[in-house]
Amino acid sequence: MGMSVTISAATDQDAEQILKLQYLCYQPEAALYDDYSIEPLTQTLDDLRAELSDACVVVARLGTEVVGAVRGTVDADGTAAIDKLVVHPRMQHHGLGGRLLAAVEERLSTERSAKRYRLFAGHRSEGNLRLYRSRGYTPVGTEQLSSRLSLVTLEKEAATAQGAPRDYVASV
Repeated sequence: MGMSVTISAATDQDAEQILKLQYLCYQPEAALYDDYSIEPLTQTLDDLRAELSDACVVVARLGTEVVGAVRGTVDADGTAAIDKLVVHPRMQHHGLGGRLLAAVEERLSTERSAKRYRLFAGHRSEGNLRLYRSRGYTPVGTEQLSSRLSLVTLEKEAATAQGAPRDYVASV
């Protein structure tokens, strides 16, 4: 019997592990677009700690190790911006990204009254785009940021939440 991956709210004590995981997970994105100056690779620990205090941050843990994370905020209009969904490379392709996405959506809806969700992906990030589309997100726009990168904006409406947020458990 394997260990269980648990999904729950992040704490300040998770900051260093989240930052290291984020750095690891964004290397392929940086290589894909030949841009190692992207914000997930240059973010400081202090900046991340500030996000932890303001944003809704959810982590996946395998024992005490953080193996996935995602964060989101909600603006005054009820639009939740979901950002930096990361899953450790050895844990990818087992549904953990989808479970993290569902968990942050639920928390943003129930705790922060999100009415819709918005996220972004690079136009060549096919795995990410495929995940988001499979979870009901629809492309609503594309912005060319540079000659190498166009950012695809995807959105979906929030479903009516049933009950309080819960921890998710999955077998590995």
